[in-house]
Amino acid sequence: MTIIQCLHTAILVSDLEKAEQFYGEILGLEKVERPLKYPGTWYQIGDYQIHLMVHSGFEFSLSNQEKWGRNHHFALGTDKLSDIIARLESHGYSVQMSQSGRAACFTKDFDGNVIEINQL
Repeated sequence: MTIIQCLHTAILVSDLEKAEQFYGEILGLEKVERPLKYPGTWYQIGDYQIHLMVHSGFEFSLSNQEKWGRNHHFALGTDKLSDIIARLESHGYSVQMSQSGRAACFTKDFDGNVIEINQL
C-alpha cells in the first residue's frame, strides 16, 4: 500500500462570505462546484483542493504568536510572491516573512488560519 496523492485540506471558517473574499478574491483561487448541502466552498489548485467548511463560533488559536509558521498551517506556491504580499497588505492582512531565508511569507485569513506562501 502506498499513499500517492494529497487531495485536499479542509479549513474551518466562521464567516463564509469573508472567507470567500480572502481565498477567492485576494488569493485568486479558482472556485469549483461543491456537491454538498452544508455551507462551504471548494477551490481548485492544480490537482489539489481547499475545502472551506463553516463552523459558527470557530476561533483559531495560535500557539506561537511570534512565528506564525510554527503553528498549524498549509502552504501554497506562487510565481510572484511580491504581488501576493502587496495584495494582502493592501487589503489589511498582515504578513510575516519566513525567517528561514526562503522566499516565503505567512499570513492569516479572517479567522486566523495560517497560510504559508512560497515563491516557486
